[in-house]
Parts: sequence; C-alpha cells; structure tokens
Amino acid sequence: MATTEKTRELRTGKTYHDDLAIVREELDKCMKCGNCMSVCPVYGADKLETSVTRSKIAVAEAVLDGELELDDPQVYEMLFNCLVCKSCMTNCPTKVNFDRIMLALRAALVRKNGLPWLKKMIFSTLKHPKLFDAGMRVGAALQGLAFKTEEGGKAISPRSPFARIGGPIGFDSEKQMPGLNITPLRDRVPEVVKVADATMKVAFFTGDSLNYFYPDAGQDLIDVLVANNIEVHIPKAQNCCGVPVLVHGDIETVRTLARNNIDTFDKTGCEYLITGCGSCGGAWQHDYTEILAADPVYGPKAAYWAKRTYDISTFLTRIIKLRQPTGRIERVVTYHDSCHLKKSMKVSAEPREILKGIPGITFKEMSAPDACCGSGGSYVLSHHETSAVIGRKKAEDINRTQADTVSVGCPACMMQLLDNVHRSGGKQEVTHFISLLAESYRREKTGKDSGR
Repeated sequence: MATTEKTRELRTGKTYHDDLAIVREELDKCMKCGNCMSVCPVYGADKLETSVTRSKIAVAEAVLDGELELDDPQVYEMLFNCLVCKSCMTNCPTKVNFDRIMLALRAALVRKNGLPWLKKMIFSTLKHPKLFDAGMRVGAALQGLAFKTEEGGKAISPRSPFARIGGPIGFDSEKQMPGLNITPLRDRVPEVVKVADATMKVAFFTGDSLNYFYPDAGQDLIDVLVANNIEVHIPKAQNCCGVPVLVHGDIETVRTLARNNIDTFDKTGCEYLITGCGSCGGAWQHDYTEILAADPVYGPKAAYWAKRTYDISTFLTRIIKLRQPTGRIERVVTYHDSCHLKKSMKVSAEPREILKGIPGITFKEMSAPDACCGSGGSYVLSHHETSAVIGRKKAEDINRTQADTVSVGCPACMMQLLDNVHRSGGKQEVTHFISLLAESYRREKTGKDSGR
C-alpha cells in the first residue's frame, strides 16, 4: 500500500473500503494504455471495451468526480462484470492495484444502497457459524432431491425439472459439481492431530470448500503434514475466510469474520497457519491486514498472521524440508495456476516442484496455465455465459496436453474445471495437487503402483 494511502487511513481511521476517495491515487496511475486487454479473461470472452480495466477505471474517475452515479444500471453491470482475478495487474506497466479500486467501488455501492436481500440473508449466516453449519448439513441431507450422482459418486448433476429451471445460470442437465459432504472435514478429525516426536505444530485453516465440498482433499493435506512429522491444529470455531463477502462489498461482515478467525487461531499457540486454497491464504496474507489496517487491536494481529500464513506447497518446500515420496503414481499430470494462489500468494513454482518429485508422474505444462478459469465465486452464476466461454478455453488447453489428471491448488477452480472438462468431452480427473502427494505417501505403505 502506498505511503500516502496508509497515512490517510491511519489519520482518518478508515481504509479504502470505507472511503472511495482513498483510491484516487490508484486511479491516477492508469495511463489508459490498454495492456490489460491482452490478459483480461472477460474481455477475451466478450470483446467489449466496457469489460477492460481501463474502462472501469474511467468509470471510477467519473463517479468520484460526480459525473456518474454508482447505482446507475450500466455502472452496476460494469462493476460486477469482473472476476477480480488480478490478471490485469500482472500486465500493468504502472502497477495499478485494480483490485483495490474494484473492492472500494463495490463497498461504496453497498454503503449507498445496502445489500440485495438475498446476499444480505446469505452473508448474515456466515457471522453465525453454527447456523451456517446447520444449513450446510441440511443441504447435504436433502441434495439428493434436486441432484443425481454422477461419475461414480465424484460429482452430482441437477435432476429434471431442476435442470430446466437452472439452465439460465448453468445448472442444466450437463452440469457437474461436487456434492456437499454429509460429514464435513472438521467433524472427521480431532482439533489436534498429534504426532510422535513432532518437529513443530501448525494450524490448518480449512475454509468452507475443503470443509464441506472436498473433505478428502483436506484430509490429504493433514495426512501429508503428519507424514512430515508436523502436529496439526484444526480449530472447529474457525469460520469462512470472508473473500466471497469481500468481493460483494459487505466490508463489516468481512471484518467480523476476520476478527473471529484471528481470535480463534490466536488460541492455538501455533507458529504457522497453513491453507490449501489461494483465496483463503490471500485473505490471511493480504485482505485481513488491509480491511483491519485502521483497527488498533486487530490490525497488528492481522499483520502477525499475514507473515506466518503459507500455502501448503510453500510450507513444505520453503519452510521445512519436504520428505520426498517414494510411492509411484503412473499418471500424466498438468497444473492450473489459480488466480489467487499465483497472483495474491505468489505461489507457482512450489506445487510444480512437488508434482515433479512424485515418482511415476509425467508432468505436462498446458498453454497459459495461469489464465483464469472463469469461476470467480458467484461470477459463474451471475455471468454464466461469459464464465462458460472462459472455462471452455481452459478445458481446451487442458485437453491439448493429453494429460489424464489436472491438478489445482484452489477448490473453486476444481469445481469450475470439473464442470468444463466434462462439458468439453475430456476425461481428466480434477484433483488438488496435495492429494497426489498424499497418494504417493500411501503407496509407500502398500508397495503398489497407482494408475488412474
């Protein structure tokens, strides 16, 4: 964050999430050069100038100058027709932090008009973890009414007539997605997984996706840590990281979630916090420090954890010395860089290092591995057609590698790729890279090779 921005936030007690004027400095950096056009996934799909970052910056300037209203329907559409994938930021010669601009605009819109009733209802449950958990369990128990099981139990698809009703937002009969698990990850494991002669102890932030949709991947992450003599703490009181709420402008809910998570993990006494999701890790490394920058109590606490939060791949390869696996897995694997993992957490080489170190794996790089998959949380629902175009391009890149497995470091990307690989006719298994490492460790014990 620029020094002048930081000074203003400390002086006013507000962050750019509270005061749109604070991002004026970011707006002034933009030269309107258009370099963002070549990497923006939305522009690549619809070829509209209004989709490009420089156009959205021009709109932000007009809003600050009083020439446009935030709740103008066209302005509103521009604000939310963005994945906040940060691709534009990687190609910007003047290093405009566009994510701050977009988040500030959406937060200003919420301050002006409040949240739509549905978002307000959903986001409010996140502040009450027991209520949210109960809702997810009810959903898991009843999902069979609306969805049928596909792919040998690995996915679910909408039943008719739900497929006809959900068609406009992508929930047609071809849709494939992970089902909610009857037994979430945090119910499967104790709060502390002890290890004899542990070299250190770490805390694992599961996030909601690994907890409810991909508990097997979460268990794999724990197993890998244990295989490396690490004691793992998984606090049951942790809640959503808040990123799904942050991108919709509900800043006060995010602050509540952040403070609750910080309090929960402070109690673990652990030196490191480990994540298996780029969005969750990015929240701890960056978002919490920014939204709590003016908080005299939680600002320093957020900064403490930001320095101690690592993606599982970085922790294994940079903080400790990974115990090299010996179990063979005969697979051809490619890897997709999730936007938040690479562009927020700066993690790219580490997962590849892990994958290439697994005996039997043949690694094949796809074209543009860090191109956005088009998920963007709720973007896949609100802008289904654009998301589908982006996802189809990614699936084509995967298919061209002729890999039988596509590995990912983000559960949301796993969901998007599962659906789009299926729709493209591909047969690749979509898995978290940590699950392949866990499988190799398991193969050491059985002495058996693993195919698909």
